[in-house]
Amino acid sequence: MATQTNLLLVLLTSLLLSSLPITTRAAASELEDEHEFTYEEGSEKGPEHWGEIDPHWRVCGNGEMQSPIDLLDKRVEVVSGLGKLKRDYRPAPAAVMNRGHDIMIEWKGDAGKININRTDYYLKQCHWHSPSEHTFNKSRYNLELHLVHINSSGRIAVIGITYKYGRHDPFLARLIPYFGSVGSVENDVGIINPGDIKFGSRKYYRYMGSLTVPPCTEGVIWTMVKKVRTASEEQVRAIRDAVHDGFEQNARPTQQQNGRTVLLYTPGPL
Repeated sequence: MATQTNLLLVLLTSLLLSSLPITTRAAASELEDEHEFTYEEGSEKGPEHWGEIDPHWRVCGNGEMQSPIDLLDKRVEVVSGLGKLKRDYRPAPAAVMNRGHDIMIEWKGDAGKININRTDYYLKQCHWHSPSEHTFNKSRYNLELHLVHINSSGRIAVIGITYKYGRHDPFLARLIPYFGSVGSVENDVGIINPGDIKFGSRKYYRYMGSLTVPPCTEGVIWTMVKKVRTASEEQVRAIRDAVHDGFEQNARPTQQQNGRTVLLYTPGPL
């Protein structure tokens, strides 16, 4: 059963991506200028109106595969056939940038890759949302890290890790000193090893979704690590303090699942 489910996912993913228009399959990136949108619900530029602000953002309002979603255990299909998440990260030069709506680390060299369905996706950048965008059984946590990867065809795969208040996170501790003074111009931060980002679990959710900020590009392969890790309250506050006013809470509301299959990889016998 697990093998059949895995094969079905591969086929569905291939069919979906092959049917996407070129503009979507190209190296679609997240918006890097926040002046045109906000996270304030009820605002004319809030999440419920993103699809009306710019013609290129229409999918934010009418898309059928939008992210984030609530990862509800009673609606997932537990499988073992997906296999362990294949990561091959390496240290590389990086820069930090304040995009207004978030803080981004962008790797300037080869920071390695992940492999999904026998396709390599290369790590390009990571950024944070607070509180978390994805929820687990309706529970929202304090922070969510997104690791954004792109393959040779410009298709996107994102790994998400959520955090609750607790012990400090070593990877964040290395970077936070740069956050307070960084502006909209990239500042070099030296060699950063993405392998220092701890996952803490081999279990993960997998589904097809979108970018969570305009232009809300669909066809994104989402991998959400099941384990909730910890970051200190001071670390989360430092991230919130670094972004522009009005973006201290930069989490898009959860979107409708619309019948999408959500898989939960659990190693070993079911």
